Amino acid sequence: MKAAQLTKYESDFKLVVRDIPTPTPSENEVLVQVKVAAVNPIEHLIGSGSVKLIQNYPMPVTMGNELSGIVTAVGSKVQRFHVGEEIYSRLPLTKIGAFAEFVTIDEQAVALKPKNLDFEHAAAVALTGLTAYQGFKEELGAQPGQSVMIPGGSGSFGQLAIPIAKELGLKVMVSGNARGEETAAAMGISQYFNYKKENYWEKLAPVDYVIDTIGKRELAHELSVLKPGGRLLSLRMGPNRRFAQDHQLSFFKTMLFSMAGMQLDRQAKKAGVQYHFIFVRSDGAQLAKITKIVERENIVPAIDPTEFSLAQVNEALELVANGHPKGKVLIRF
Repeated sequence: MKAAQLTKYESDFKLVVRDIPTPTPSENEVLVQVKVAAVNPIEHLIGSGSVKLIQNYPMPVTMGNELSGIVTAVGSKVQRFHVGEEIYSRLPLTKIGAFAEFVTIDEQAVALKPKNLDFEHAAAVALTGLTAYQGFKEELGAQPGQSVMIPGGSGSFGQLAIPIAKELGLKVMVSGNARGEETAAAMGISQYFNYKKENYWEKLAPVDYVIDTIGKRELAHELSVLKPGGRLLSLRMGPNRRFAQDHQLSFFKTMLFSMAGMQLDRQAKKAGVQYHFIFVRSDGAQLAKITKIVERENIVPAIDPTEFSLAQVNEALELVANGHPKGKVLIRF
């Protein structure tokens, strides 16, 4: 089978498409024929070596974290899935490999594909949906009636984060472009700020939580709208001591992350709030809950119209890193 592999960490890495053996599932794995793989910013974090302290891969490693496909074989102890079923997954961080014609996945990381979505749109759900779900439930500990602000929430993250937040009983505020306002309003948000016309930090009442999708340039504004004791959860700004301790990393890694996140923690403490960073993990049971929300709300994530094959994987990575995609970038098999 063909697979796109990373051969070494470097800032301007390129993947190499090779012929490698088709894998055989272990007793707890399913073999999946990949129909569509999604390309995410995490690919660049992995390829550049930016997250090798969290997960360091032996080389070469087949890349790709998110997919949809068809089960073609099951291990001897697999009970939840059968040959022929249509599934989707955020692959376990320790064993990625979505950029290949076939991949073996632990059944605990897999869920049946939402019935309202085709393979293309299903491939765009898993990683984003799990990020939102784990962010609200585990990192923030959000409770019904509390409030969350999502700067830049009119994008692909907001498409899933907003309905999940509403499912959990949260009041949701979002900033974004004019194009995203109607969609966000239809999902039942409390306030929308068109960033070209108004500054949310000048008009927003203090909130319990902020989810950062933008990065450090937005930090001061995000901290300014949090209530005392509130929490800022970033998808972009990097890990800190709390992240290392929560993930029970070694003393050495804890010290490194403490130093790397020191400035973020210092600014958060000065504002009287907590800083959290999330690195989403695979979880098929959570993905099944997200599936129900996607089906009930008929959520259809945006996908970029540019079509890529596996041979064009580096062009797809470039679009995610430096282009302006109009939704999730996909590789079709």
